[in-house]
Amino acid sequence: MLLWVSLLVLAPVSGQFATEPKPVISLHPLWTTFFQGETVMLTCNTFRFHAPEKIKLYRWYLEGEIQSETLGNTHEVRETGMYKCQAQDSPPSDAVHLLFSSANLILQAPPYVFEKESVVLRCQAKANTELNGMTLYKHGEVLGVPKKTSEFRIYQAGLKDNGEYRCTGLKKDNETISSNAVKIEVQGIVADVRLYSRPELVFEGKELVLICSVSGVPAPITVSFFKKRPWNKDTKIVTSSETEFKIPAVESSHAGEYYCAAGKNHRSFPSQTLTISVRVPASHPVLTLSRSRAQTLEGDEVSLRCEARRGSLPICFQFYHESMLLKKAEGTIWRSVSFRFTVTAEHSGHYYCTADNGLGPQYSEAASLSVTVPVSRPVLTLRAPRAQPVVGDVAELHCEVQRGSLPIRYQFYHEAVALWSNSVSSKKAFFRFSLTEGHSGNYFCKADNNLGAQRSDTVSLSVRVPVSRPVLTLRAPRAQAVVGDVVELHCEVQKGSPPIRYQFYHKNVTLGNGTSLSGQGVSFNLSLTAEHSGNYSCEADNDLGPQCSEAVTLSITVMTGSRSGSVATSVTGGLLSLVGLAAVALLFYCWFPRKAGGRSTLDSSRNHSASDLHEPTYYNVPGWIELQPVYSNVNPKEGDIVYSEVRSVKRENRHAGAVASAPELLNDKDACVIYSQVKVASAPAPKPQLLDSSTPHR
Repeated sequence: MLLWVSLLVLAPVSGQFATEPKPVISLHPLWTTFFQGETVMLTCNTFRFHAPEKIKLYRWYLEGEIQSETLGNTHEVRETGMYKCQAQDSPPSDAVHLLFSSANLILQAPPYVFEKESVVLRCQAKANTELNGMTLYKHGEVLGVPKKTSEFRIYQAGLKDNGEYRCTGLKKDNETISSNAVKIEVQGIVADVRLYSRPELVFEGKELVLICSVSGVPAPITVSFFKKRPWNKDTKIVTSSETEFKIPAVESSHAGEYYCAAGKNHRSFPSQTLTISVRVPASHPVLTLSRSRAQTLEGDEVSLRCEARRGSLPICFQFYHESMLLKKAEGTIWRSVSFRFTVTAEHSGHYYCTADNGLGPQYSEAASLSVTVPVSRPVLTLRAPRAQPVVGDVAELHCEVQRGSLPIRYQFYHEAVALWSNSVSSKKAFFRFSLTEGHSGNYFCKADNNLGAQRSDTVSLSVRVPVSRPVLTLRAPRAQAVVGDVVELHCEVQKGSPPIRYQFYHKNVTLGNGTSLSGQGVSFNLSLTAEHSGNYSCEADNDLGPQCSEAVTLSITVMTGSRSGSVATSVTGGLLSLVGLAAVALLFYCWFPRKAGGRSTLDSSRNHSASDLHEPTYYNVPGWIELQPVYSNVNPKEGDIVYSEVRSVKRENRHAGAVASAPELLNDKDACVIYSQVKVASAPAPKPQLLDSSTPHR
């Protein structure tokens, strides 16, 4: 018969047994195959969390049916089958298969084989059966032949030892008999060892029970309880087969850390550490705050120390900043704990600590910390009621820092000139002022809390200025304007932001307009007619409100024939005679001394032809000569003759020989020559136009 050996794993189950591990069946002797008639003792090993006196009944199962119930945890069996046990209030154990054989030779093996353990296989002959020798086989191949004993030993079992084993014996008559087959599966131990206490809250003078729960390690096992020592080797309290350890009356010295270990075949499987606190409340802790200097700056290191002068150890310390947990030190055996950190601006405020040994936290008094932080670079913001501020608007300068300890001194500057300064307990300050034209320019602010001033970026402000009332100026070539003169109308404001639009009006009728991009005035030229007499005005506007100039009156004189008729008549005879000679030119030469500032328009080094005299021009007429030319048309409607009247003032102290021939006059560079010409008009003469002294005219 083939025997399957498997690892029993203890795991919690759902339902009423969820808090209890499975029991484990151990065998004595430690075999799973026996001869018929032999007896095996089964032990139901439990790992309970309740008092032993509560367990009164063990139930035993064979092939799923209840075989018996016992008050103890042992049971003798002698039948082949699958056995289970169940303790009161616990789940059933895993099954153990036992074989009671009638053969003359059996191979016996333990129910569990684990890694690194020594395994004994025994080839056992039935009583009164004599054998000359035995042989052990694995998968049909000879594994060994024992000489003086029937036991085969496997040292440090591993995966290589998995397989099916069988043994044979040789009788005296050379008959070979064979045993049952046993399949070995080497299992890795997955131990689950845990330590619990009963009760969870331990009070001084009361009973304390430590319970070591073991699963995954097959019986038989030994259980040891240990108390940890911080500086020395852990202390072993007791070692036995019992899974519980009792302390009848707990004292403060019993407080500490404990663990248990399950041992099997020189191997130990420890549990987690359990901290036992004997309930003596901790005193109110004292919090001490240490710093390197009186004024704590950002980046300094600060130390917090929390001390509980009495109370059961271990104690859990916690540090808080404004109800926010900073650090937690659990299970410490010291009565004080220190905590160091580098401070930032956010670390200003109140600190406190708590001490707790399981009976509720105790609070310290609060300690205050003020961290001084240098100001960050301020941000300057300019606020105005419109996108392009205008003179008279109220503007605000806002200077704000993101970080910095209060109070902060703020200063506002316009083109490096201080406007306002003050210390405030705020991260921002503002300065309000009414805009004038002089407020255009660059602004910045400074912030300082005695840890170094910081300056903002520059903000530019351009203040738009409404135009002032414009001034209209009329510029005419003479005191009394006449028809045909060209008059310049000039409109200009004293102040106003460009661009500026100008409009010119005559009797409230628009004459023209122009735009100045630089802020200067604009001119408008007008060739006069008789209808141009009257009032003139101009208007300036830069979208901030138009302004109109005062009116300027212009009176235009209309030239008539009576004014110069007599003069024209006296000249007519001479002029007509010249006209008959095909437009003979009359030349007048006036010699002016050099010291008068005059200069001849002709150069002695140049050759001049007669054609040079067709375009009369006035050059550099000296200012001290009172020359008043008057032009008028005496007969504009009849005839083709143009009459001109030339008036001149007689010079005194004329040089001798001033009257000379034309060639001699042309060669004199110091002479100022006036040219005039009388022509026959082929068409009606145009209206007179105002010409300056640099423009030639006929």
